[in-house]
Amino acid sequence: MPSSTPIHGFVSFSSSFRSRAGRLARRSAAVGACFGFACALTAQSPQPAAIDVPWDDSLPPGTSEHVERALALSSRHGEWVHIPLADGTPLESWVVYPERPDRAPVVLVIHDIRGLSDWARAVADQLAQDGFIAIAPDFLSGKGPDGGGTAALGNGVGQAIRALAREDVVARLDAAMNYGRELPAANGKTGVLGFCWGGTQSFEYAISQPELGASVVFYGSVPGATATSVPEDRLANVKAPIVGLFAGNDARINTTLPPTIAAMMKLNKTFEYHTFEASGHGFTSRQAGMDGANLSATRHAWPLALTFLRRHLEK
Repeated sequence: MPSSTPIHGFVSFSSSFRSRAGRLARRSAAVGACFGFACALTAQSPQPAAIDVPWDDSLPPGTSEHVERALALSSRHGEWVHIPLADGTPLESWVVYPERPDRAPVVLVIHDIRGLSDWARAVADQLAQDGFIAIAPDFLSGKGPDGGGTAALGNGVGQAIRALAREDVVARLDAAMNYGRELPAANGKTGVLGFCWGGTQSFEYAISQPELGASVVFYGSVPGATATSVPEDRLANVKAPIVGLFAGNDARINTTLPPTIAAMMKLNKTFEYHTFEASGHGFTSRQAGMDGANLSATRHAWPLALTFLRRHLEK
């Protein structure tokens, strides 16, 4: 099976970094230039095979069976809480505590386009196993029938998530952050970690919340980014360090990386990025896919995310 070799970079303001940004820009242009015979060959290429994913409780679960097992076997304390929003809507959230003797940082988990699924809850449990207080809000709280959230929306979850206003998402993250800060077991520092739609919201929260301690972006883009530009005026507001973890086979997201890197460098922001070759979008929750590349990407990416969070939130 192919390995997912990490390609990584740092905003270092060096000539070597500028050269790398140029290579990324050229690669993105090449991705967008697929046409004619080359496109036909690509379209006819066989799809990468699925693999059997071994159980590994040091990683977020990558199959539905592993999600069920992770939640059933967890020894950590997890509980549903209702965090009040300004309009009185309860923000339903899954909170999991680590087993450690000292106070812990809080990490807000932003779910993907599937809403607050059991997988997102299992990611929160994994973060707690790794030493963080994890809070996973349901951003669809109050958006479903009879005031319900993800569970009440059924097949309408994706549409409802796409309809969420930026201000609403930020307000819900602010409420979760404030709740976490007041927990007696918390050390007062907060990070955010999101996937896909949630990865983009992780970028957004770094822009919108100056007191955020760290932002982890799994295969998300800067809101409003294109292959040629990003909203530099908004990125100028970023205070928190950001790490991006990207799939190699994900041109929709990766074509926005060159202007993102260039803008973060220009604005003197901390942005670390890693791309895992041959893996697909959503690799963390789809570890059986891409003939082993998704599993390999997860094995590389999760420790990088943990190291980044500990570096910025444990001090």
